[in-house]
Amino acid sequence: MAANILQGLKKRRSIYGISKNIPVTEAYIEELVAEAVKHTPSSFNSQSARVVVLFGEQHDKLWTITKETLRKIVPAESFSSTEEKIGSFQSGYGTVLFFEDQAVVENLQAQFALYKDNFPIWSNQSSGMLQLVVWTALAEEGIGASLQHYNPLIDEEVKQTWNLPASWKLIAQLPFGTPTAEPGDKAFQPIEERLKVFK
Repeated sequence: MAANILQGLKKRRSIYGISKNIPVTEAYIEELVAEAVKHTPSSFNSQSARVVVLFGEQHDKLWTITKETLRKIVPAESFSSTEEKIGSFQSGYGTVLFFEDQAVVENLQAQFALYKDNFPIWSNQSSGMLQLVVWTALAEEGIGASLQHYNPLIDEEVKQTWNLPASWKLIAQLPFGTPTAEPGDKAFQPIEERLKVFK
């Protein structure tokens, strides 16, 4: 069983070439993400994660918002490469948006003042675990994805466009679709420099 988990982690790579199709149904993606949200741990069982899945036109709209937001701040002479990069995400089938509900975090801070400074950190750690679970689960289904961070630039427009609560803080965006190319070889630092074992 542990070998299956590790194999899944090895499959999970940053895939930038993605297409507007997937080998499973949208309903299956919804179920996969729901199970990940339900079972990924959180500090104090806070369950502060909030997730939005965008398909089709809604997915395209997100990346149009991102492109037009960046157009306002990226110099015109440099914008073509930015536009190309955003286009690669938009060429995918969908996007998973990861949020953390700050109302939950703030409530815990009020209840447990001793750990007040830690709750935002733990919230981010929980979100990171959820991102990995969803990303790995997609990879197991033959779906490529890459994790993006255009927050806080797009936060307010995203919340307005999809009528999301003000307390939801955008953490990351995961565009996904069927891979159009295999990722290159990945370089690894010597494990001996990164892992210590004491017996």
